[in-house]
Amino acid sequence: MSGLGDPQSAAGDFAGLPPGFAEPVHDAQACFRTILDGLAHPGRIQEMPVSPAAGLPSPLGSAAASVALTLCDIDTKVWLDDKLTSASSYIAFHCGAAITADAGESSFAFVADPADLPPLDAFSLGTDQYPERSTTLVIEVAGLVASYGVRISGPGIRDTARLGVAGSPARFWSERAALNELFPRGVDVLFVCGTQLAALPRSTRIAF
Repeated sequence: MSGLGDPQSAAGDFAGLPPGFAEPVHDAQACFRTILDGLAHPGRIQEMPVSPAAGLPSPLGSAAASVALTLCDIDTKVWLDDKLTSASSYIAFHCGAAITADAGESSFAFVADPADLPPLDAFSLGTDQYPERSTTLVIEVAGLVASYGVRISGPGIRDTARLGVAGSPARFWSERAALNELFPRGVDVLFVCGTQLAALPRSTRIAF
């Protein structure tokens, strides 16, 4: 794994880490189905079916850790915001993913402090030929509500829906709306709160 230093140092970093899923294959499959269902139904609040073991490195939340354990692997580069540097050993060990300081080269970005979220175009938006080479953002928020908030529409939504995200900066929504014009380029977003998740795929349109 790149960036982990010498083996003895890495072993020290990993000593005492909490375990991941109790049943890695079964639990990852269950979480994968929930994430896919969330992406197929933007704005619908999902409850993650299983949680990792207790003792996660703060402030990494349960749903965010489940996403990492399910989707991140040796072929993905992971960017962490400043508040999540304490989780770098956990993700590197359990997922095998390389931690990168460059948001623009990341496959996944985990954000514990939405107020310090970089501009969305700082992440990889993919290309017209390879839109899948974009960053998926996993953003920890204070709350998720489906009864109010911004109006969303697009594939997987009948007419329109609402998504309220407590703690998201106002600029996020204007930046995200601007990215609609670049489709199929863009970013996919997974909002997480405790054990809950709500997806905002790049194909979803934002209205205020």
